[in-house]
Amino acid sequence: MIGIEHYLAVGAILFVIGIFGIFVNRKNVIIILMSIELMLLAANINLVAFSALSGDLVGQVFTMLVLTVAAAESAIGLAILVVFFRNRATIAVEDVNVMKG
Repeated sequence: MIGIEHYLAVGAILFVIGIFGIFVNRKNVIIILMSIELMLLAANINLVAFSALSGDLVGQVFTMLVLTVAAAESAIGLAILVVFFRNRATIAVEDVNVMKG
């Protein structure tokens, strides 16, 4: 039988992989965005697991809200990357500080 411990373990593993992806690869913006999405999905797994454990739908509804915000964040982030690539012809993270001021 799969218990809540298994869901929490999967969520923790996904969250650690997301953090690992952010800190190891600081040069590619797309991988950083994917790592952030992975961390949000890990939090969603925990929300759904606790919601199912307590028998309440609030966690699952909040998960849908988080997924909607994550989709909007991805769309806006990719739009910013497209505009930055058109202006600079690169998406290197080191060149993003040029946009200050």
